[in-house]
Amino acid sequence: MKKGTITLIIFLIVGLITGIIVGQLLASVPALSFLTKSVPITWQPKADLQVIKYDIDLMIRLNLCSILGLVGGFFLYRKL
Repeated sequence: MKKGTITLIIFLIVGLITGIIVGQLLASVPALSFLTKSVPITWQPKADLQVIKYDIDLMIRLNLCSILGLVGGFFLYRKL
């Protein structure tokens, strides 16, 4: 089976979503609060080109569980 960029992106997105869900499930456990503390990352590209104007606001809230999900998705992709 040929691995491609789209497959990698799908694995990373699924790993990220899985990590977010696990992080939300573990949020009620006080001993594991270090896994669920989130850090927001924002990016706000904008331009006015006289013909078209855009303003995009992207925000990602990463925690340790979501990063572990990304790493897990990457390792599953490598095993494919």
